[in-house]
Amino acid sequence: MSQLSPAIAAPRVSDDIRAANRLSRRVLRFVLMVGGVIAVAALALGAWLHGGRYSTTNDAYTDADKLPVSTDVSGIVKSVDVTENQPVRKGQLLFRLDPEPFQYAVDNARARLGDMVLTVNAMKADYQRMLRDIAAEEQQLRLDQANLERYAALVSRGGVTRLDYDNARFKEAAAEQTLASLKLQAQVQLAKLGSADIAPEDSFDYRQILAQLREAERQLRHAEVRAPFDGIVTDVAKLQPGQFLAAGTGAFGFVATDHVWVTAFAKETDLTWVKPGDPVTVWIDTYPGRTWDGRVASLSPASGSQFSLLPAENSSGNWVKVVQRIPVRIEIVRHQGDPPLAAGMSVEVSIDTGHRRTLASLRSELLGW
Repeated sequence: MSQLSPAIAAPRVSDDIRAANRLSRRVLRFVLMVGGVIAVAALALGAWLHGGRYSTTNDAYTDADKLPVSTDVSGIVKSVDVTENQPVRKGQLLFRLDPEPFQYAVDNARARLGDMVLTVNAMKADYQRMLRDIAAEEQQLRLDQANLERYAALVSRGGVTRLDYDNARFKEAAAEQTLASLKLQAQVQLAKLGSADIAPEDSFDYRQILAQLREAERQLRHAEVRAPFDGIVTDVAKLQPGQFLAAGTGAFGFVATDHVWVTAFAKETDLTWVKPGDPVTVWIDTYPGRTWDGRVASLSPASGSQFSLLPAENSSGNWVKVVQRIPVRIEIVRHQGDPPLAAGMSVEVSIDTGHRRTLASLRSELLGW
């Protein structure tokens, strides 16, 4: 019996080991399951706490000052002084209209202005003549009044005939009317002048013609169209010499090169913490591997759909909520030697809002949810 004891004890030891191994595996499985959940929760919490700082979007494009070049006067195109995609500087001549009609208008206004000086001086001289006529007529009236007084004293005594008295009386009345008429004419002339010693340059007619001269000179200047800022011209072939260009008609395109920015259409839910002045990292698809620094210049006060021709109508019962896009303007920091940027390039931006999430904010979000 003593020889069989080891054989009988061996299975018992093996069963104990297997039982211990099973227990260890159960404990390990439990630890791994619980630890895995805790690890995933910890990683998720860490990601959430460190998230929400950056707002990114690839719905962004470069933009620049651009306009259709035009002028506010009409005329025949005499010359086009630029070529397609030519860089130009501010003030450089782009094209010119035939200046002859505008020069004729300037010459005509100048001639009328000189004639108005002569007219005002002539009116002043004529006014002085009227004053002298009034003075002469006043003397004549005094003479007629004296004669009438003498005839009135003599007619009762038969010294003069009744006819002579009546002639003197009518002559005195006519002199009074003539004097009144001369005074009225002088008043009208003075009203036209405004002042007896007025300078021709101060008269209303002179100022009116001077304004017409300045307008004619302005139109003559605008017959030459120059670049409003540094940029590049495009679609120049649309304008040809000999073509009639109506006022306000776009001749060709013009895009600025000295002021380029990014317009990003960010989701409204990503703009909670975005504010003007936030730093931005900019990637432009045309130049892979290169980044630009920027900053948030401003946020649009309205979503992009508000500026559409037919904005969404949400009063119907089949309305579906759609996350709106808010235009964000981003100024790019450019340096000497940077590659050129054209309007409309595809861009990706990342805005650093500097926002930090906390456990307190997590609690408020969970309670609110």
